[in-house]
Order: sequence, then structure tokens, then C-alpha cells
Amino acid sequence: MHFILDENPPRSVAVMLQSHGHRVKSILDYTPRGAVDEVVATIAMEVGAVLVTFDEDFKKRIDPKVGRRKRRRFLRLHRIWMRCSKPQAAQRLESVLDFVEREYEIARTNGTRGMALEIGQAFLRTER
Repeated sequence: MHFILDENPPRSVAVMLQSHGHRVKSILDYTPRGAVDEVVATIAMEVGAVLVTFDEDFKKRIDPKVGRRKRRRFLRLHRIWMRCSKPQAAQRLESVLDFVEREYEIARTNGTRGMALEIGQAFLRTER
């Protein structure tokens, strides 16, 4: 799998994902710091990557700014919203990585909707 880390995940998340054989890039490899969420989402979708972010307002900030037709396009975004503490992010993600990989394959096979996961301190939520 290919992951793009938004500006806010700790480096330990990238190291952990790479240790499991995944390709990992920072959004900063594609755009300057502070890029708007629509640009970040578009880049992740264009390169076929899963976006990992701690940004809780990510979807809320995209929806009002784009028209209904463009908004539908972002339904195909593969996104992991980390809702745990940053120091525990790599460990939490690693503990559910098999599940993440299966959900990604389901979403890719389905093709109409991207994978949407929330990983919290004591929960894992998926939206299909």
C-alpha cells in the first residue's frame, strides 16, 4: 500500500509503515506546508495513496467549499483519521494494520467509495 502522511502525524507512523513494507510519503513532498484540505485530498487520490491525518475537521472543511458534484469525488478518498494521542499513533495503527489492509482491499474492489477509518485510543471505526 501507499500512504501519504498529512502534516500532523509523527515520524514514528512513517517508520512503522515502512517497516511493514509500505510506501510512505509526506504531503510536504508534494505541496508546501499549509495546503488546503481539498488539495491534500486531491493529491492523495491522484497518486492512489491512503491519507493518514490527525485533522478532525478534514471532511467538514472540504464539504462546504466545493460543489455537490465535486464533493462526490472525495467519497473515493482513502483516509485514516487518527484519534489517539500522537505518541501512541504508530503502536495503535500497527495493532490494527491487518484490518486496515483488508478494508483497503474491500474498498478498492468495491470501487465506489474510499476506505474511511477512525483509529482511537480504544476503538476502531470503519465506514463502508
